[in-house]
Amino acid sequence: MAKTSVDTGALARKLEEDARSGIFQPVYLLMGEEPYYPDRVCQAVMAHALQDFERDFNETVFYGPDTDAMTVSSECRSYPMMAERRLVVLKEAQNMRSLEDLAAYCAEPMESTVLVILLHGANADKRRALYKTVQKTGVVLESPALRDYEIDRWITAYYQGRGLSIAPDAAALLGEYAGTDLCRIAVETDKLLKNLPEGTTQVTSEDIEKNVGISRQYSIFELTRELSLRNRPKALRIASRVAADPKFALPMAVSALYTHFYRILKYEALLAANPHPSPTDKAAVLSVNPYFYREYDTAVGNYPLRRCMAIVAMLEEYDYKGKGGDSSEATPAGLLLELVSKILN
Repeated sequence: MAKTSVDTGALARKLEEDARSGIFQPVYLLMGEEPYYPDRVCQAVMAHALQDFERDFNETVFYGPDTDAMTVSSECRSYPMMAERRLVVLKEAQNMRSLEDLAAYCAEPMESTVLVILLHGANADKRRALYKTVQKTGVVLESPALRDYEIDRWITAYYQGRGLSIAPDAAALLGEYAGTDLCRIAVETDKLLKNLPEGTTQVTSEDIEKNVGISRQYSIFELTRELSLRNRPKALRIASRVAADPKFALPMAVSALYTHFYRILKYEALLAANPHPSPTDKAAVLSVNPYFYREYDTAVGNYPLRRCMAIVAMLEEYDYKGKGGDSSEATPAGLLLELVSKILN
């Protein structure tokens, strides 16, 4: 995860388990750039705070653009009817202008009310009263966005949590397809599991290709591998097929290539300082599954330091071009092929 003193996944799982066990906080502040964990906790609280027959009179869902703090607070201060508690949920809270005014209620919340404040893809201001107050009287779950290099590791851990193992190349392929969108990964995994034979415990790249709808043979993941090997014919063939995809976007492709060559550059710096690094040293620099270490051992031989630095600079140039910063009439597909050709020269 991005830098944080709290393991977001672990906290989310605890809050979900608490909800299933009937343990609730008076106030939940669920926020962050990555909505997967906040949404899961919100769903768990809504599913278990009330029984179905209690919902009509004791559950109220507000949406930020359509309400204000006074209305939400008033609802929170109402007593439950023929139930142990009331449940008040404020969704899209980042769009409520008077959000900070909820701090007054959160400072002295009703014992019989559970208030869920859900910000979608956004954070409350940590310098202000609402955030500080909920930290004291309830619970704050902050879910930062994952970085690209963290996603394979997250997928592996996610599959382990579901009683499955996933091959490193399969995790990389799924990560390439879904990016850092954890909700999308969860949805694609649910679809995948419905189609796998009962009793399957190991997910392979072939399973991902067949059930998710992405071809490993013609992917950025395979392109970076062939570039590491300096396999010119295959790299150009893959680049051509990748660029022909209707969903192709040059900035995303350049970003993946930049991450790859920047890792090679960092690995070369490590080898210069320590010609025989330990697996721990490699892990700290590469942030990839050990399965891929051999590929990077090959890549540093094929791209000496100066060449690698020149490629990183070139990628910055093509990122600029891919975002419209170039007056030429070259297509995104043409720019990718041109870029790959220059990398290989």
